[in-house]
Amino acid sequence: MRVLLKISGESLKWEKEFWIDPDFVKKVVWTIKEVYDKGYEIVIVIWWWNIYRWSNLIQNWVNPTDSHNLSMLWTVFNGVVLKNFLEMQWIKSIVMDPNTIKFVEKYNKDRAFCYLNDKKIVICTWWTWNPYFTTDTWWVLRALELNCDMMIKATKVDGVYDKDPMKYKDAIFFENISYGEIISKNLKILDQAAVILARDNSLVIKVVNISRDKAVLNALQWKKEGSTIS
Repeated sequence: MRVLLKISGESLKWEKEFWIDPDFVKKVVWTIKEVYDKGYEIVIVIWWWNIYRWSNLIQNWVNPTDSHNLSMLWTVFNGVVLKNFLEMQWIKSIVMDPNTIKFVEKYNKDRAFCYLNDKKIVICTWWTWNPYFTTDTWWVLRALELNCDMMIKATKVDGVYDKDPMKYKDAIFFENISYGEIISKNLKILDQAAVILARDNSLVIKVVNISRDKAVLNALQWKKEGSTIS
């Protein structure tokens, strides 16, 4: 079984204001290792928000296209950092990027399949390499391109809510929700382009809390964990 795991950049920094919390990244790696040791094939994409919030700077002074491009660049930083932490646990991984960045490998889906067959974790960076598309769209595109059986979004909350549960105590939790409901309720768990693409291709997405023990593994084994979007 092949899973595409999306890790939020905010998870990497955890309680820090900026960059990366090494102790929490080690916990993330142990979560990945639990899945890896069970024989699952793993593709990973990572957000950038622990380094750079494009929306804040667009509001102030950075050109939107440049700001989106900078955001894509920071995913490379996060991917390389995660690779190093995985290697500390003797987990083979490869960072793949669609651009010509010399310290990572150029993305090619056929090469990615080869690495997965060789039991390497494939970390994909720079999303669609086009501005105005989000990491959500990139995540769904890679899942389709690499024939992933399930997509898991690992973040700082327990699943899908009608509003941010970290800001609103009365937020309503959805254990199961359809893509149509996400669109009609205008929920912000995924951008709508990604929602429509996932819906049209009958993908299943689980949303779990990255800090909960065995959350990702439980989701893969269809145990009660987080939210299911289908």
